[in-house]
Amino acid sequence: MSVRSAVVAFSILVLTTNFSVQGQRLPAGVHPEHYGLRLTPDLQAATFSGDETIDLTLDAPSKSITLNAAEIRFGEVKAYVLPSAEYSYGALGSQPKRLSAMEADKQPQTAVTTLDAGKEQATFTFAKELPAGKVTLAIRYSGILNDKLRGFYLSKTKTRNYAVTQFEPTDARRAFPSFDEPALKATFDIALTVDAGDTVISNTNIVSDKKGPVAGKHTLAFATTPKMSTYLVAFLVGDFKCTAGKSDGVPIRACSTPDKVELTRFAVESAQYVLHYYDNYFGIKYPMPKLDMVALPDFEAGAMENFGCITYRETDLLVNSKTGDIPSKKRVAVVVAHETAHQWFGDMVTMQWWDNLWLNEGFATWMETKSVAEWKPEWNFPQDDAQDLDQTLNLDSQKTTRTIRATANTPDEINEMFDGIAYGKAGAVIGMVENYLGKEVFRQGVHNYLAAHLYGNATAEDFWNAQTTNSHLPVDKIMSSFVTQPGVPMLTLSDRQADRIPVAQSRFFVSMGVDASGAGSAPEQRWTVPVCLKTNAAPICRVLTPEDRSIPIPMDVGLPMLYVNAGAKGYYRTAYAPAQYSAIVAKAEAALTPPEKIGLLGDRWALVRSGQGSVGDYLNLVIALKADPNAAVLDTAHEQMEKIDSEIATGGDREAFRAVVRREFGPVYRALGSPTKDESFDRQQLRGILFEMLGEARDPGVLAEAQALTTRAFAVDNRKDKTLDATLSDAAVLVSSTNGDAALYDKVLAVSRNSTDPEEQENALRTLARFRDPELVKRTLDYAVSGEVRNQDSWGVLVALLRDRETQDQTWDYIRTHWDTVKAQLTVSSGEEVVRATGHFCSVERRDEVTEFFAAHKVEASARTLATAVDSINACVQVRATQGSDFHKWLATRER
Repeated sequence: MSVRSAVVAFSILVLTTNFSVQGQRLPAGVHPEHYGLRLTPDLQAATFSGDETIDLTLDAPSKSITLNAAEIRFGEVKAYVLPSAEYSYGALGSQPKRLSAMEADKQPQTAVTTLDAGKEQATFTFAKELPAGKVTLAIRYSGILNDKLRGFYLSKTKTRNYAVTQFEPTDARRAFPSFDEPALKATFDIALTVDAGDTVISNTNIVSDKKGPVAGKHTLAFATTPKMSTYLVAFLVGDFKCTAGKSDGVPIRACSTPDKVELTRFAVESAQYVLHYYDNYFGIKYPMPKLDMVALPDFEAGAMENFGCITYRETDLLVNSKTGDIPSKKRVAVVVAHETAHQWFGDMVTMQWWDNLWLNEGFATWMETKSVAEWKPEWNFPQDDAQDLDQTLNLDSQKTTRTIRATANTPDEINEMFDGIAYGKAGAVIGMVENYLGKEVFRQGVHNYLAAHLYGNATAEDFWNAQTTNSHLPVDKIMSSFVTQPGVPMLTLSDRQADRIPVAQSRFFVSMGVDASGAGSAPEQRWTVPVCLKTNAAPICRVLTPEDRSIPIPMDVGLPMLYVNAGAKGYYRTAYAPAQYSAIVAKAEAALTPPEKIGLLGDRWALVRSGQGSVGDYLNLVIALKADPNAAVLDTAHEQMEKIDSEIATGGDREAFRAVVRREFGPVYRALGSPTKDESFDRQQLRGILFEMLGEARDPGVLAEAQALTTRAFAVDNRKDKTLDATLSDAAVLVSSTNGDAALYDKVLAVSRNSTDPEEQENALRTLARFRDPELVKRTLDYAVSGEVRNQDSWGVLVALLRDRETQDQTWDYIRTHWDTVKAQLTVSSGEEVVRATGHFCSVERRDEVTEFFAAHKVEASARTLATAVDSINACVQVRATQGSDFHKWLATRER
C-alpha cells in the first residue's frame, strides 16, 4: 500500500493500526447447511428473543464450535448428533426418510458458552467430543433492537417504531448467532411472531400466517430460501403498504410506511423494466419467487441487495411518478437497477471473501446505468458515467489509495472496503474491458461466469478467466494489472512518427512532486491497457502492454485529431504533445462526443492539480467549450471552476474571476431564453447550471431573478403554478440561500421538518447548509446534531458545511467543541464521511489540527479515509502556492 500521509507521525499510526487480523476469521472445518430462525421482536421495549437451529457438518471430531455473535445474550445451547444409520420408515413399501439430528438424538449435549467481544465470536464447548458429520445446534438467545442502523434495529416515524435489518457486511451476527462469512452459505427457514396489526417482509414468500402463540400476536413463516450468505438475510416488521406489479411472471412490490405508498409507483415501473432486461442480459432467470423493495424511514445506506427483499433509504425509492423531477426519477431508477443487478451478481454468485467485494459492487455500479439507459436514453447516462469516471480517477490518483483487491479481515477493514475503489474504479475497469471486447462478447463471458458458480462463491480470477476463455483476448492480463495494482496509469504521448505514436506509461499522481517510488510502490509501475483511438470511422483499440513504447496506427486510417480515449471508457489519464493538444482544442466542440469532452476536461484539470499544466490553459479550454449544448459538459467545468475559486483564488482574484464568469457565461444563459413546455431534460439542466454559476458570480440580473423565483417557490399555492420550472426554481432557492436571511431560513427549515415527501425534506436540509450568515450556520449545526434530524441525514449537513470555503472554519470549530454530541449522531459510514470532508481544508494549520484531532478522537473504519483527507489538504496547499501566480496572470489577460 502507498504511503498514507506526509505527516510522519500519522503514517506510523496508520501503519501500526491498519493490520490484518486473521484471528477474526472463523476456524475452518465447520460448514453450515441450514438455519431455522424464529424471532419475536418487542418494538416498544426495543428487544427481541430468538430460537435458532443450525444444521451443520463437522469435518473432524471436536469439543467446540465457534461462530459469530455480537450484542447477543445466550440462553441454553444444545448440540444434537445424527448417527449415520438413523432412518424412520413410513407406510409399507414407502421410501425411508432420514431423520433430522434433533429427531434422532435423544441425549443432546448442553454447551458452555464463552464470548470474545473483541472478535465478535461465541464458542460452544461440550463435555464430550462431537463426532465428524451432521450436527444440529439449538440456540436460545435474546438481543437488542439498537439505534445504530445496523443488525436488527429500530427505524422510527413520528407515529410508531419499525424493526428492520441491515446485515452487510458483518452485522447478521447482531440478529442471530451465525457463521457470518460470505462463503459459508446455507438455506434459511425464517418465522417471526409480531403484533396482530403488523406484517413481516422477508427474503421469500409467506407460506403460513397463524394466530398466536399468545393473544394479540401472529406468526408468519416464509418459504425456504436458496443457498445464500448471512449478510443477505432480511426481515422487516411493521405496517408496510405496497404497490404491486409483475415482470416475466415474477411478482414485484414497492413498499413503504402507509403515508408514502403513493410514492412507490415509479419504483415498480423501474423494477419491471430492469428485471426483464437482466433476465435477457444474463440469460439466467431471476432466481427468487418474488421481488420486494422496501423504503425504510431510518436507513444509512442508499440501498441493500438482500436476496428477494431489497431495502432502501426513502429518497432512493420514493418519488412522485407524476410530478417528480427527472433527477429524482433518475436516482430511483439507477438505485433500483444497481440493487436488482446484485440479485445475480452478489446474491446468486457471491465473492469468496470481502477482499473481492469489487466483484459485487463494481459490477452493479457498471450495470446500473447500462440497463436504465436502454429504458430512458434521453436521460444522458453516458455523460453521467464519464463524470463518475473522472471523479474516480481523481480519487485513485492520490497518494493514499488501495488496490481493487485488498486485504480485509477485521470489521473495520471490511467496512473501509466500501469505497470509491470497490464501486467506482472496479465499475470503470469493467466498462473499459467491455468497450474493448464488444458488448456481446462481454455479455457471453458474464453468462458463463454466473452459470459456472450458481449459488456459490467466486474470486477475481474466476471472473477474468471466464472472459479470457470466451473472448480469446488478454482480459486476464488487463484486469489483473488493474485489480492488483493501485493507482492510475498516465499515458504521455509524443508527436506521431509515421504509423506509430510514441507513448510513455507511468503512474499518475494528482499531488505535485510525487512519483511512484515516493508513494511506496515500484518506480516502474506499468499496466496492460486497452487504448481506443478516435477515427473518422469506428474506434481502433490496441492493447498497450508494459513493454510497449508506442501505439501502432494504420496509415490509411483517418484521424479527426489524435484523441486516444474514444468513448471516454479508458481508465487512464492522458497528456498530449503541445501540437496534439492544440488540434484537439480547435476541433473539440464538433469532433468530440459529450463523454469525450468530459474526459478531456478531467485530464486537463488533473494536469493542473499535478503541476503538469497551468490553470490558465485549463480555463482557456473551458471558455472554448462554454457554449456546449450538453449540460454534463458544463457541469464538469462548473465543478472544476468551483475548485479554482476555493483552492486557488485569493483576495481580489476571487472578484476578478467572478467578473470573467459573468462576462463569458451571462450571454450563454440569456441565449437559452425562458423555459418552454416539453423542453428537453438536457436543456433544463443546462439552464439550471448556468443560473447557479452566475448566481455564485453575483450577476445582478440573476440574483434578482433568483429572489423572485424563490418567493414564488415558497408561495402557499406554488404547486398550482404551472409556469414555475422546477429545475430553475431549485437553482434559484440555492442561489438565494447563499445570502439568505432568517426569514428565508425559517421557510426552508419548516420544509425540512414538515414535508411528507422525502425528496423535499432532503433538498431542504441541503439548502440549509447553503446559508452563510454565522448565526444561521450555528442554527444549522445545532439542528443537525439535535436528534431531530435522522442519523442517516445529519452527517450530510456537516459534510456540506465542511466543503464550503465560507462555512468550513466555523463548522470545524463547532465539531471539535461539540464532539461528543456530534459523534452520538454518527454511524460507521457517516463518521467516515465527516472525516473525508475535512480534506476540503487548504492550509497546513488545518491539516495539523485534523490529524491531531482524529488521532485523539478515533472514528471507526476511517484510518485510510483520514490519510486521504490529509493528502487532499496537502494537495490544495501545493496547488494554491504553485498555480496562484498563473491564475493572476490569466485574469489580467481577461480584463476589460
